[in-house]
Amino acid sequence: MSKIQRGVSLYSFQEELFLGRMSVEDCVVFASSIGANGIEILPEQNMPEFPNVTDADVARWQDMLARHGAHFTCYDMFLDTKLRKDSLLSDDEQVDSIVRDIKLASRLGIRNMRVLVFVRPDILARCVPFAEQYDVHLGVEVHAPWHLEHAWILRTIEEADRLGTRHLGILPDMGIFMKHYPPAFRARFERQGARPEVAQFIVDQHEAKIMCEYTIYEVAVKMGGNKAEVAMAETLRHAPFANPKRIGDYAPYFRHIQAKFYEMNEDCTDPAIAYDEVIPELVKCGWEGTLSSEYEGNRWIQDVHEVDSREQVRRQHVMFERLISQAEAKYGAKETV
Repeated sequence: MSKIQRGVSLYSFQEELFLGRMSVEDCVVFASSIGANGIEILPEQNMPEFPNVTDADVARWQDMLARHGAHFTCYDMFLDTKLRKDSLLSDDEQVDSIVRDIKLASRLGIRNMRVLVFVRPDILARCVPFAEQYDVHLGVEVHAPWHLEHAWILRTIEEADRLGTRHLGILPDMGIFMKHYPPAFRARFERQGARPEVAQFIVDQHEAKIMCEYTIYEVAVKMGGNKAEVAMAETLRHAPFANPKRIGDYAPYFRHIQAKFYEMNEDCTDPAIAYDEVIPELVKCGWEGTLSSEYEGNRWIQDVHEVDSREQVRRQHVMFERLISQAEAKYGAKETV
């Protein structure tokens, strides 16, 4: 059995859930049908009773998952620091909110929590005793424009090392490995009025990994870019390509991966994110955890045709199976990180 397991974030089906075309159980049934048995949940979105979740509610969820051969893998927490109009949550209130989520994750049988990237390391340090008590790993989401070697992310790792804990670390979002500019992005901006030659310039700049601010200046000032063209250039701020070969160095600090993607080709390849480079590195270092699909392409195509999140997720898992199998054949079994 592979050390890398496959799963799905319910966020992947946001389009169908919002429109009432799928229920949460429909999502779980589909995920299990493609062998993606690990379910990543967003309680604030997927649990109408949140945060007042009763034991009966927990039992219903566990029963539903068991009936379909699924299990929870990750709890996506949110921190409403702007809950009040006149002031931010105090440090104590932030800790209380996170501890509330830790306890609920534990009740649901979840051992991994996605922590929003803006949560300060000193706040998380105060939560570590509770994470250790309830055996929940706090993984700060490494989300673009941050990356594995960003100073803010390194602060969290340094805090985990200082505390000597295995219950604080990171949780990579694969959007940080955007090697190529997503075709779906370009097509949407062209529909909004971006000239093909300007769009091509932006794509070429990203391919060459030119600093995004230079490209934005070129488009906005020198090329007299229109609204769509400037907006397209500005997406480069959130389109980093971190070095996949460094992922093994950080593997001891994460147990779960948000497998972000925007589109999958018909041949089950990703035209933008370098999974063909990342997955071999995960296998090579012996990482053990779950690749959890996070489809976010709906917003880029919903103006022209109906979104089919299920087909997109299915294609990604065909890719996962292929890449994991190829990497395991090449590197063999490794000791668990």
